[in-house]
Amino acid sequence: MTKKWFRLGTIFIFILSFSLRFWGLDRFNTLVFDEVYFAQFGNNYLTQTPFFNAHPPLSQYIIGLGIWIGNHIPFWQNTVNGATGYLLSPWSYRWTNAFIGSLIPFIIILLTYQLSYRRSFALLAGLFTALDGLFLVESRYALSNIYIVFFGLLGNLCLLLALEKQNKQRWVALIIAGISFGASVGTKWNGLWFLAGVYGIWITACLISWLQSFLKNDNLNPQDNQNYEQIILQKITQINIFQMAFFLGIIPGIIYSLIWIPHLQLDTRYGFIEVHKQILQFHLQLGGNNPSIHPYCAAWYKWPLLTRPMAYYYQTTQNIRDPLPVFGPPLPRDAGKIIYDVHAIGNPFLWWFGLIAIIFLISMLFIKIILPGIQQKCLFIPKNIGTDTWIGLYIVINYAANLLPWVKVNRCVFIYHYMSAVVFTFIALAWFVDQCLRSYRKEWRIVGLTITFMIIAAFIFWLPIYLGLPLSVEDYRLRMWFRSWI
Repeated sequence: MTKKWFRLGTIFIFILSFSLRFWGLDRFNTLVFDEVYFAQFGNNYLTQTPFFNAHPPLSQYIIGLGIWIGNHIPFWQNTVNGATGYLLSPWSYRWTNAFIGSLIPFIIILLTYQLSYRRSFALLAGLFTALDGLFLVESRYALSNIYIVFFGLLGNLCLLLALEKQNKQRWVALIIAGISFGASVGTKWNGLWFLAGVYGIWITACLISWLQSFLKNDNLNPQDNQNYEQIILQKITQINIFQMAFFLGIIPGIIYSLIWIPHLQLDTRYGFIEVHKQILQFHLQLGGNNPSIHPYCAAWYKWPLLTRPMAYYYQTTQNIRDPLPVFGPPLPRDAGKIIYDVHAIGNPFLWWFGLIAIIFLISMLFIKIILPGIQQKCLFIPKNIGTDTWIGLYIVINYAANLLPWVKVNRCVFIYHYMSAVVFTFIALAWFVDQCLRSYRKEWRIVGLTITFMIIAAFIFWLPIYLGLPLSVEDYRLRMWFRSWI
């Protein structure tokens, strides 16, 4: 693929993402799902109204900034509501999420290209991310999860860019990476898992580098490692433990602490330590993954299989021309003939194929690293680790770092907590499809094209419940494949 087509493909994916997120952004002139918290909190910072925040405040700062900017733009004021206590346009408290959400596929393209230097792989990863339903829904409302992923991915991208730089340029890139990771944690605490993934990659790379040097001392043929020095992730070993601790430890910690200052100045009831105790206590009181706590509670092992998505908005009318009831309870389930549903559900085929791709990568790593290691009796490390193995390690370690910490979480959790992990399944699937499309065998190229077109078709099929478009009862039921989806 030439640079020209790569640039055109990147522009197309960004325009697609941007259009889907901004089109009909004010369709529901009310507060949808957790907008009752985050839009309200964002406005509280503008009105200087003290309140308790159960999460770090960065996302609410950004939403509040969006409200302030939106209130100064005249063409967003045709539709307003007073759900936050003030007359606000839905555009004003949603547009920042829509914009940041539009950038995530673009960040994925840059990150994947920096990881592999394969343009087709990067475009596929960006396209798959743009075609996911959960990311689309979370980007269209004033919610916080999109910021965790954005800043976490931005930190990863800056880290990869830093590996190609030297001296001051590397330090600048690492500082920006540290700021980004701090901002991810400053949105919600689970932003820490992105940092855990980075440390996992660094520790793995250092261990492999040490074992490779051990093998070299054992009469290893230098040609076995001729491509090793050219792999971008290998360069992470050039960052020593003190630099890791400063750039990706101290700096994120400083940024996280600074983020709290405006909130603590507004709400003077708690200091920095006490507010964290209050937040921890709040989450511990949410109980276990029991539907009696919340109907959409879903344990971590249900997320990859997409067995329990969430309805963020559900209303019915008798006729498509009837005014949309944005306040009050919906009509009885059997009374309405037209359904408006916003479902926080991933693209099913993208998620299921992505899970298979992750399992495939884990199997590939086992075969390439552990089995040859057993044969060589050299601490499970083969003599040569290729680029694709490093890409597999990067994807699997980051996926595990963002998923496995939830195994021990006992509170009620939801499918949107999987967003930080599932994005790496999109990259894994893009890698697999790219390998298929590059194959000399026609059968594998057909497999790659079939997977891609199935994902596109699935996105179009479920698009009405991502955007909240009107559906007949029959069309709605056609998209609810399982009872647990409702």
